[in-house]
Amino acid sequence: MTIPSIPLAGVIGSPIAHSRSPQLHGHWLRKYGLAGHYVPLEVTPKNLKKVLKTLPKMGFVGANVTIPHKEHVMELADMVTDRATLIGAANTLIFREDGRTHADNTDGYGFIENLRQGAPDWQPDAGPAVVLGAGGAARAVIASLLDAGVPEILLTNRTRARADTLRDDFGTKLRVVEWIKAGNILEEGATVVNTTSLGMAGKPDLRVPLDGLQKSAVVTDLVYNPLKTQLLEAAEEAGCVTVDGLGMLLHQAVPGFERWFGRRPIVDDEARQAALA
Repeated sequence: MTIPSIPLAGVIGSPIAHSRSPQLHGHWLRKYGLAGHYVPLEVTPKNLKKVLKTLPKMGFVGANVTIPHKEHVMELADMVTDRATLIGAANTLIFREDGRTHADNTDGYGFIENLRQGAPDWQPDAGPAVVLGAGGAARAVIASLLDAGVPEILLTNRTRARADTLRDDFGTKLRVVEWIKAGNILEEGATVVNTTSLGMAGKPDLRVPLDGLQKSAVVTDLVYNPLKTQLLEAAEEAGCVTVDGLGMLLHQAVPGFERWFGRRPIVDDEARQAALA
């Protein structure tokens, strides 16, 4: 009798000890009574290629990828999805039975699902979205907002050149605004998104005037430490619907877990508490 192998998955990064993904995936494995393990994998850039070749031989069926490897893994994968190519980064790997590595990006999916769960009445076509920041996370957010039907994106970043690059990549629906004018464009935003690390524990504050926030706006912050950032506090005071950033982490994990372990998990309060544990 052939004994079935136990699927293994993990998250690759450097540093990785802070990752909440092992708690989340471990919770889902226990909740659904599934055989499998999900572990943190500290991998330096110089060892990444060797590790990706070795993991499938050890029984790994896939892995999440985080800083600093999200761009490099695209060069090492055999297959890359269109959305990962558009975003310019991959966060989910599938090690296929035919020996090939499949790279995808589920950050945009996680962002939109979190927005829809946290703000069920959100209407993407209600008006422009204001996006603060032009890094890798912003690319995923912009791609998903445009795909959802947001008519225009007002993009601002401390370094203008990075914002201009995104405008060149995504086209005329992006309007770049100087960072010093960030507070002025908030009144135009039906959706407001902070994709920067400003406001995160240990990082500088988000020094953008927030009095322009409209009561009708949906405001979300990708930062989830603290869960209620300065931006979300100001948005609550203005009467906005607010969505914290933890749900994006949870929802982006769903497609990978389903592919690796054969069960689509539910993002609920239990999952949130597991990730925060």
